[in-house]
Amino acid sequence: MSKTLIDFIRHGEPVGGRRYRGKTDDPLSEKGWQQMWQAVETQRPWQRIVSSPLLRCAEFARKLGEQQQIPVAIDERFAELGYGAWEGKTAEEIEDADPGAILRYRRDPLQCRPAGAEDMDVFVARYRAAWGDLLEACAGQHALVVAHAGIVRMALAQVLDIPPSSMFRIEVANAAITRFKIEGQGNDAVASLVFHAGRL
Repeated sequence: MSKTLIDFIRHGEPVGGRRYRGKTDDPLSEKGWQQMWQAVETQRPWQRIVSSPLLRCAEFARKLGEQQQIPVAIDERFAELGYGAWEGKTAEEIEDADPGAILRYRRDPLQCRPAGAEDMDVFVARYRAAWGDLLEACAGQHALVVAHAGIVRMALAQVLDIPPSSMFRIEVANAAITRFKIEGQGNDAVASLVFHAGRL
């Protein structure tokens, strides 16, 4: 029986610190680069790397690929969920403008999303399409996806059958690694969570 391993790693801290970035394209800070290299350490078992196109993911993915001579592909569908009016703002700035907005969003992201934010159904559809293509391309291999908290939450939601409306209750730290095992192929495949927010 075919077995595939898919690791997701969230990017490290970007320049400007903790913010709701969404599609805002800030690169990694010096601390962020340190977090990423520490996370992968010397154990680098992957045969291919797939990355979000945003700088905080793609620059590290390319460096790691060059260093390990692993092919790297950029997939636009693994970009972060768009946050609309919250893009680039800190939690404090959002709360000052609209007290309670963040908790309302975490409680019900379908109905309480920021103005101009990406529709959750669109986000779910693009993620699921990317996941399906990834499994087909990486069947029987061990792959690494360099992406964002929203993408990792979506991966967990899909594998564990968590409704997207509840996925913001999952914490995803910078440079945290989440691993999935997929046994079988096609419609008969079964995906399992091996660990979340762990270390190699």
